[in-house]
Amino acid sequence: MTRITTWFPLWALLGALFAYLFPEALVGLKPAILPLLGLVMFGMGVTLTLSQFAAVLRRPGLVGLGLALQFGVMPLAAWSIGMAMGLPPELLAGLILVGTAPGGTASNVVCYLAKGDVALSITLTTASTLAAVMLTPALTWLYLGERVPVPALEMLISIAQVVLAPVALGLLLNQWLGARIGPVKAVFPLISVAAIVLIIAIIVALNAGNLAHVGIAVVIAVVLHNGIGLAAGYWSARLLGRDETTARTLAIEVGMQNSGLAVALAVKFFGPAAALPGAVFSIWHNLSGAALASWWARRAT
Repeated sequence: MTRITTWFPLWALLGALFAYLFPEALVGLKPAILPLLGLVMFGMGVTLTLSQFAAVLRRPGLVGLGLALQFGVMPLAAWSIGMAMGLPPELLAGLILVGTAPGGTASNVVCYLAKGDVALSITLTTASTLAAVMLTPALTWLYLGERVPVPALEMLISIAQVVLAPVALGLLLNQWLGARIGPVKAVFPLISVAAIVLIIAIIVALNAGNLAHVGIAVVIAVVLHNGIGLAAGYWSARLLGRDETTARTLAIEVGMQNSGLAVALAVKFFGPAAALPGAVFSIWHNLSGAALASWWARRAT
């Protein structure tokens, strides 16, 4: 089972390739994305304890660091890359929307597979989503001069349904049954890998038409943006004396954005072309996250 999960990046890449070549086989599975994420979050919950969340809350400075990196580095990096590459206004707007978005729920899955601090990851995702209610519109206006309202209530309900409720259920089950659910805990890494590979494939299938028209400049911009976020999260933590597990967690949280929100806002306020950076980011950050998770997991064993 460990060997299967170690090859996570390969399965993700093969799944993405299959979805690109045969999108019609997967587009109908779009409604399964949220239940699959919920299943993975439940699996995380059974590995967590209340004391782990309490330990995170006793370190508010660490949560503050994560938020500062999330909303400081990523929007600035998006604007800098877009300006340096001379991206057209719509593509620049789309890239900046990715940068101003909060952390995505996929980061929690990748953090779990990378043997990071899952309690910290979930706390940061929730905190950045709450902060995005104010910061995403403010930062979008700062960098683009456009006021973009954020669907705050919808985002919070989604986080509660997809992340908080399944994790809480798994956590309570772990508190009540403990070692008696050992076999369940053992199989969930494999289930998580299968679920996230399927999610990546569905996302690729849904964006297959757009991907055929994406220019190399958008791909390069997205890869650079994601890479800067991952590096900034990791090395900021290490330079401040944080441990390896915390550094991995911050790297994943800063580098992996809620690209789905960015796509929705881009289409609504800037047009279809502005959605391309978010669509590419939604695929790329899962693939890069899968590769990092596999590498870090091997180093941890």
